[in-house]
Amino acid sequence: MKATKGKFFGRGVHIHDEKALSAAAPIETLTGAVEVAIPLRQHIGKPATPVVEAGSTVKRGQLIGKADGMISANVHASVAGTVKAVEERSDGKGGSCVHVVITCGETNETDFMPPLADASAEEIAQRVQDAGIVGMGGAGFPTAVKLKPRTKVDTLVLNGAECEPYLNCDNRIMLESRDKIVRGAKYLAKALGIENIVIGIERNKPEAIATFEETDLNVVALKKQYPMGSEKHLIYCCTGRKVPLGGLPADAGVNVQNVMTALAVCEAVEEGKPLIERVVTVSGRGVETPKNLLCPIGVPLSALTDACGGIKEETVKYVAGGPMTGTALTGLDGVVTKTTSGLLLLTAKETNSDEPTPCINCGKCADVCPMKLMPMQTAFYTAAKEYENANKYGGVLSCIECGACSYICPARRPLAQSIKTAKAELRTKK
Repeated sequence: MKATKGKFFGRGVHIHDEKALSAAAPIETLTGAVEVAIPLRQHIGKPATPVVEAGSTVKRGQLIGKADGMISANVHASVAGTVKAVEERSDGKGGSCVHVVITCGETNETDFMPPLADASAEEIAQRVQDAGIVGMGGAGFPTAVKLKPRTKVDTLVLNGAECEPYLNCDNRIMLESRDKIVRGAKYLAKALGIENIVIGIERNKPEAIATFEETDLNVVALKKQYPMGSEKHLIYCCTGRKVPLGGLPADAGVNVQNVMTALAVCEAVEEGKPLIERVVTVSGRGVETPKNLLCPIGVPLSALTDACGGIKEETVKYVAGGPMTGTALTGLDGVVTKTTSGLLLLTAKETNSDEPTPCINCGKCADVCPMKLMPMQTAFYTAAKEYENANKYGGVLSCIECGACSYICPARRPLAQSIKTAKAELRTKK
């Protein structure tokens, strides 16, 4: 179906995307893992509860962590082997959680669920829950919960924007696994009881747009603009609908799912395969050979850099995810999770290490804010620990944490960090 032109949203920023580093690299399967450490917290909500113990023998796809409550997700073994430990470990981002450490065995026995034939809406939703599928665009919200919206929806929007610089994992699966994505989208639509499916793709991915024009999905070619992949802006640009302030996509009659999530749903329904692996873009000028790797969940990040030829000496920063919304890492002792879209190795020329200077009240942060907020006010009141005023005058709770304000700030103020601090403090008080 011929692509239509997406609507334009004001504000945002235009970033040199650096996608050329890995855009042409086909997906390669990462092999040779000796040990994996699978976190039981890879999603929004409560961590999963371990159901295995040290000494247990597990198969690939076997349940090792059971969802604890409504907002939680199952966790499965990504390799076959022996459980070495169930222990608290660093997540490489300044926090910690329980990991199930598995020593890989010589065989690769699987314990997948039986495939579903002509599945009903209820069976699809249950399979998504059993497979531990979460949003793979970065947020990690349990997909099964999103399939039970509080208000009626009539449109499924597939997010293929991938507006973060450097990342190409979604782009590559759209080129290499189109049919599975389409079938996965139709399973999601069936679970929601709807038929209208739209896929939004930024125009800097012409091959992906062209390949989806050959399907029966409604394709929307989106302007290259950050943060196009934000749910609220994607919905507006694809459908013309606006999500109410403080509302959810369902309040606009829309359900949004990432293209990689749709792929995982297809494999769960047709193959019984739980979410045990994902594609990760390894890029930046600090890695020898940027690649797109299909990785088992829990594999050390150092294994990814080894598969890409190693790290260059001029590397000064590691980032999990994209440079705008990703998390700076303390090192490569972390592991791949369900939401790890990228591993960036950045040189000094790709980062900014300038010390912040006082705010000059230029207003650029407000000019580019896609939510039309006042980031400078949030930063001011957060510094004074007046978090209620940070929301009253800065609108911090409506922030989508895209990082556009920090990117544009000529004084290099840590605006995004101030916003995250204020939101965390307000949630704690609430």
